[in-house]
Amino acid sequence: MARYVGRRLLELVPVAFGVLLVVFIISHLTPADPVLVILGEHASPATVERLRAELRLNDPLPVQFVRYVGGVLHGDLGRSIKQNERVTVQLATRFPATFELTIAAMLIASAVGILTGVVAAARQNSWFDAVSMFAALVGFSMPIFWLGIMLILLFAWYLGWVPISGRLDYTIELTRLTNFYLLDALLTRNWAALGNAARHLILPAVTLSTVPLAIIARMTRSSLLEVLRQDYVRTARAKGLAERIVVMRHALKNAFIPVVTVIGLNVGSLLGGAILTETIFAWPGMGRLVVDAIFARDYPVVQGTVLVIALLFVVVNLLVDLSYAYLDPRIRYG
Repeated sequence: MARYVGRRLLELVPVAFGVLLVVFIISHLTPADPVLVILGEHASPATVERLRAELRLNDPLPVQFVRYVGGVLHGDLGRSIKQNERVTVQLATRFPATFELTIAAMLIASAVGILTGVVAAARQNSWFDAVSMFAALVGFSMPIFWLGIMLILLFAWYLGWVPISGRLDYTIELTRLTNFYLLDALLTRNWAALGNAARHLILPAVTLSTVPLAIIARMTRSSLLEVLRQDYVRTARAKGLAERIVVMRHALKNAFIPVVTVIGLNVGSLLGGAILTETIFAWPGMGRLVVDAIFARDYPVVQGTVLVIALLFVVVNLLVDLSYAYLDPRIRYG
């Protein structure tokens, strides 16, 4: 196991380098000039050249890339061209919002999706099976931006049950220790802030959970149906065990490997793919950060955000692979 973990950690190096190289090249191939984005189209040529020299944008691209890689190795992702702030500071500010939203969405998707898939598999060809799988198909096909807007109109605008946007009301005071609002509210025992932050989290988390919920439900059903056809399940039934015990104790754990794989892939995808949800609900996460950076031609922010998301994706996949050994003792890594 230790050798496998070490080998997977070493694989992070070429992945990170490849991500750095691709993003660096693509971001610098865009026709717009970041200096003109900062100064405006009517800036004098002397001012443009002076700022370009200060930002060291006149250096050849290989020189800029080597300099950027050297900074990354020292924990420096560069400085934002637009905000004149270190990228690491911006990411540290925005990452908790995206992480909190992703975890909430995946908890909803996993709990509801697994429960729906298990019941649908246990009651195959029943009305619940047909309705739930049809609903999963609709959820998978539904555009996120449309669903988010409809949820805002219904639950926030007409009913007024939850807030429309943001992470916290302006009237709520919260001592920010980690920028994870729910955690900060618990640590400071600020129950008003905890309830308010949770209410703000409901709509974006439900919206973001729709697609992974549908995928998890369908994968759980198909995987569990395959396991229920195995000989050892027939043997358990022949011994007179209740169907609930057969499904929960004997079949479900062995059906979990593909489900865990799907959950892990979706966690990585949501960390980097919550752009539409964060835009609709004005959620101050990494998705909105990278979109704003792209429009501003803020290369360091784009490169740093994509690098962090890629590394998180690889780490999540590593944790998923390690969980296989727990779910199936027959699996051994050399």
